[in-house]
Amino acid sequence: MRNMLTKRTHPVFIVASLSSGILLGCLLAYAAPSAWLTSWVWWIVWLFWLCVCFWRSLKWAVVVALLVGMMMGYGRGASELASWVNVEQYGGQQVMLRGVVREDPEKGAGSELRLRLDSVSIDGETRGGVYWVTVSGDAANIERSDAVSVQGELQEGFGTFAASMFRAQVNTIEKGVRFDPLLGVRNSFADAIHSTIPDPQAALGIGYILGQKRALPLDFEEALLLVGLTHVVVASGYNLTILVRLSRRLFERVSRYTSVMVSGGLIVAFIGITGLSPSMSRAGLVAGLSLVAWYYGRTVHPAILMLVTAALSVLFNPSYLWGDVGWMLSFAAFAGVMFLAPLLQAYFYGEQKPGIFRQILGETFSAQLVTLPIILVAFGVMSNVALVANVLVLPLVPLAMLLTFFAGLATLISPIFGEYASIPAYWLLSYMKTIIEYFAELPWTSTKAEASIATATAMYAVMLLLIVVLKRSTGLSFRRVNLVE
Repeated sequence: MRNMLTKRTHPVFIVASLSSGILLGCLLAYAAPSAWLTSWVWWIVWLFWLCVCFWRSLKWAVVVALLVGMMMGYGRGASELASWVNVEQYGGQQVMLRGVVREDPEKGAGSELRLRLDSVSIDGETRGGVYWVTVSGDAANIERSDAVSVQGELQEGFGTFAASMFRAQVNTIEKGVRFDPLLGVRNSFADAIHSTIPDPQAALGIGYILGQKRALPLDFEEALLLVGLTHVVVASGYNLTILVRLSRRLFERVSRYTSVMVSGGLIVAFIGITGLSPSMSRAGLVAGLSLVAWYYGRTVHPAILMLVTAALSVLFNPSYLWGDVGWMLSFAAFAGVMFLAPLLQAYFYGEQKPGIFRQILGETFSAQLVTLPIILVAFGVMSNVALVANVLVLPLVPLAMLLTFFAGLATLISPIFGEYASIPAYWLLSYMKTIIEYFAELPWTSTKAEASIATATAMYAVMLLLIVVLKRSTGLSFRRVNLVE
């Protein structure tokens, strides 16, 4: 007990305890919501105790930080749930729903367009949460950050959506309601690429550098899903990691400060172009925190990085933790890359640094293994060709991003010059298209396999045991693993 009162501890343990508490509290709020702890006055109390914890940094502060974090997470989650609409009160009536398009609209079956709306009001009453709305293709000019007013029957939500509305009638569209300065830049650049490169090659290249999935033909989008390559076409941490690693290494020769400033600017610009999706919120936070740690010459354990990133994103949007599959897959893939992949490299190759092929093979295998339980629970399908397809395509993604960017830039400068400058990008993207379509058409491309939550938990327990065994065998220190190096 005396050690608890007098012995100091490292602040990182307080941060980890606080982050864990936030996640636990948010889960508890979803399981047993109430109006308790939802007043903003509580935040003054919590911040006071956090100041005390970090001021003294004694061992007891770890326990206090955990309790404060649980109350913060519970309060934030309960406040979010309290703002959601009670669908039953409308009883199948037609309602007027107005909201702002949160992410790029997605194509559905036929002429259907799928929207995710936030900042919602229903019959003039403000509501919280994100709403799933489908409209017909005659509203194809709807873009991210537009405000739309639709009418239809409000139904129960699913996943992390507060409510849903299918086949809604669009009444009004207000362009650019939300501040989104890079959306126009992205659209202009995408149009330049489309003018010199045909689809689906153009859509593939645009997906690499701009994260714009809407331009992909539906059949090609399904092929990407079958071969396990959707993660490099939509806005993802992989694309962002490529940009940050490249800029850090290039500008490090000038100075660390320049490297961090340029890389940080790229993170902000990439998120501004692609939109703040769950996976991008995770990727941006991880890349930013990793950059800061690298700049100050500090090492951060990946587990701490994951906890802090998860807690910050959950405070921003508690529904991420309540069932957002994209958010969960993003963290699972990150765990595979940061924990399992380095252990496998160390076990098979020791201190020898992996080449690009071996690194991509190890990271791809690890990410797919760790995300497999979530995929089986959520989708009930497993790709049999993902590893081979990723090995054949992923090493060339950085070059494809560079060539596509050069083609778009050249077209903006001179359309005639752009026609010639786009030829290398077209050839490389055509190769990738051929690989994707070939593997997608194989009769054994995927296997239907469903798993319960209990089975998925058991699978993760086995993976955790494997990581412990490999760590003891290799003696690898996870502090040496940094995403941006």
